[in-house]
Amino acid sequence: MGVQGLDIKERHAPAVAGHCRLCGEALSESFVDLGMSPLCESYRTAEQLDQMEPFYPLHALVCGSCFLVQLKEYVSPGDIFGEYAYFSSYSTSWVAHARAYCHMIKARLGLGPRSFVVELASNDGYLLQHFLPLGVPVLGIEPAANVAKAARDKGVETRVGFFGARLAAALLMEAGPADLIIANNVLAHVPDLNDFTAGMARLLAPEGVITTEFPHLERLMADRQFDTIYHEHFSYFSLGTVCRLAARHGLKVFDVEELPTHGGSLRVYFARQGSGHAVMPAVPRLIERERRLGFGEMATYRAFGEQVKATKRQLLSFLIEAKGAGKRICGYGAPGKGNTLLNYCGIGPDFIDFTVDRNTYKHGKFTPGVHIPILPVGALDAARPDYVLILPWNLRDEIVAQMRHIGTWGGRFVVAIPRVTLIDPREVRP
Repeated sequence: MGVQGLDIKERHAPAVAGHCRLCGEALSESFVDLGMSPLCESYRTAEQLDQMEPFYPLHALVCGSCFLVQLKEYVSPGDIFGEYAYFSSYSTSWVAHARAYCHMIKARLGLGPRSFVVELASNDGYLLQHFLPLGVPVLGIEPAANVAKAARDKGVETRVGFFGARLAAALLMEAGPADLIIANNVLAHVPDLNDFTAGMARLLAPEGVITTEFPHLERLMADRQFDTIYHEHFSYFSLGTVCRLAARHGLKVFDVEELPTHGGSLRVYFARQGSGHAVMPAVPRLIERERRLGFGEMATYRAFGEQVKATKRQLLSFLIEAKGAGKRICGYGAPGKGNTLLNYCGIGPDFIDFTVDRNTYKHGKFTPGVHIPILPVGALDAARPDYVLILPWNLRDEIVAQMRHIGTWGGRFVVAIPRVTLIDPREVRP
């Protein structure tokens, strides 16, 4: 691809403090205040438990002009993603989702050996690996060096760097324009949205396509998914805000799909405004639905904070009652969203003995803030808890299927979002 040695470690300049990172207007309206919280992927070693741990405000605001929900940038992406603990390949269902996408988009766009596909925030190669047997040339851009190495081990060419206009210009010079740019679950991680989008527009071929996936703000609000708010996620999107972002950079949204991933996501298709890609009916239809739901009215956003408080009270009531009855509670998973939930609700080892995770990178460490031990999945069989709190609730069905056997000792699963729900695996059909 002609991009050997292009390891650009570039940090985005933070947006002006207290101003919207999309349109620049001053921010004054609160969406939800989750108090002070540590970085959600800053897992602690045993030696670090007696050391100072930084906490930052976790207060989401909403722009009164463009209605982008967002956090201020308290920590730079370089500090967050230089060494990262999230590896996409540990979720079987997520890898399957990526494989299906690759086959779908190859057929839809007619991709082949002369095409060029670039994925931004390509993680451990979980997605791009599926293009290799299809004969489609690919390049991954990934800021976390430890995760990029895992991708290279799969044979996926990957460069370490933060994507933006500067890196896009270098890639364009070295490798030429991209026929497909993939930006799945990365927009939320970008503090400088305009620089990132300008980079995509610059790298895109005249008739090329950008696809991006992100949790839909509509589902976050409807299902009280407040735990998806954490410092690594700078922004939270409706389709309306994404259309405004695209228009600022000469792009248009020409199609959108609603997906079940991450509790309800959108897959949005971008192209150049002058390209031949016609706008599909799904776009104005969803824009109209968001309008009817009040996404252009500040009162809609102001109501969310009280709903979150109700969810917190319900979960704590359940845990207090269960512990009072002598029940043993453990967790499943140590995801970023789980750490927001645990810290906001003040849930530590006094409620949850330990949590387990398939990611060996986290074993022997402790969750940030509340310091719950993270053990291998087999620890659940030894402990035989009465309840297993599923922290990555978006993977609930996958986890229940994998761990169905806890029902043999009477164990039940608990999901906290949007409300406390008990799942008896003996009553769930395979």
